[in-house]
Amino acid sequence: MKFATLKNNTRDGQLVLVSRDLSKAVTVSDVASTMQALIDNWVELSAKLESRYEQLNAGQLTEAIEFVEADCESPLPRAYQWADGSAYVNHVELVRKARNAEMPETFWTDPLMYQGGSDSFIGPRDDIEMASTEWGIDFESEIAVITDDVPMGVSPEDAQNHIKLLMLVNDVSLRNLIPGELAKGFGFFQSKPSSAFSPVAVTPDELGQAWDGKKLALPLVTHLNDELFGRPNAGVDMTFDFPTIVAHAAKTRPLGAGCIVGSGTISNYDRSAGSSCLAEKRMLEIIADGKPSTPFMQFGDTVRIEMFDANGDTIFGTIDQKVVEYKK
Repeated sequence: MKFATLKNNTRDGQLVLVSRDLSKAVTVSDVASTMQALIDNWVELSAKLESRYEQLNAGQLTEAIEFVEADCESPLPRAYQWADGSAYVNHVELVRKARNAEMPETFWTDPLMYQGGSDSFIGPRDDIEMASTEWGIDFESEIAVITDDVPMGVSPEDAQNHIKLLMLVNDVSLRNLIPGELAKGFGFFQSKPSSAFSPVAVTPDELGQAWDGKKLALPLVTHLNDELFGRPNAGVDMTFDFPTIVAHAAKTRPLGAGCIVGSGTISNYDRSAGSSCLAEKRMLEIIADGKPSTPFMQFGDTVRIEMFDANGDTIFGTIDQKVVEYKK
């Protein structure tokens, strides 16, 4: 099944069921009015929607409306938990190499993860409002999963069963603020503003053979100012799969239903696939030329993030955002 949240002047929006081709949607308020309500009681409530989803795809629901991605919030406009990992360790290795820093061997066996702000996600077509371009505005194209209730100490094998939905992410980063924050030894805060997620969140069965229960083996396509920036395959060079990073997040605490866990920037060793963030491209330029030539995002720049199935059809809809100056 595919789900979205429409803007309706409330904090949590209106949950809708979306057709497989993303052309139609139908409200499901009789079952769940919000995404959080659905995920809170996933087993019972999702089962009630399966036949309605098939009717929607068959064009049998007269109450169906046109699905407009620009009307969407992020699937969870706010969440109890947003934990972003760094599953593609070759990306971390590259960043450290560019500044001649050794990478600890433990990075290959113990996932990196930070706890992001989850109270104010922005919509997939909303502007990225920033007060200054001197902060080093960057996009990060990623995949995320939404879980139901995950018990503390869950094994990776059992964690796989708690993954209920997948979606795409633009994890906005302010690169020039990161060094100062990390130097304090307390991690990211100001350097990680509000993230945006794809218009649609999908159940794993919608992904067919591309999803093996652990990884999503399709290219994640990013355009910067309408020019192809990268299309690395998310199923390649993923050091830590999704069940592993979910289990990592739950090592010392349970995860509440609606927890979002991100993959970190998608990155392949095959650099011909391009990159999923400006920082990686800049690091490659530093290694090759001694200095970066690609600037960070400026006011008016746009980023588009999407993923297509084997037939070339969009799966999650499109994150399409413009950087604009924040006005108080």
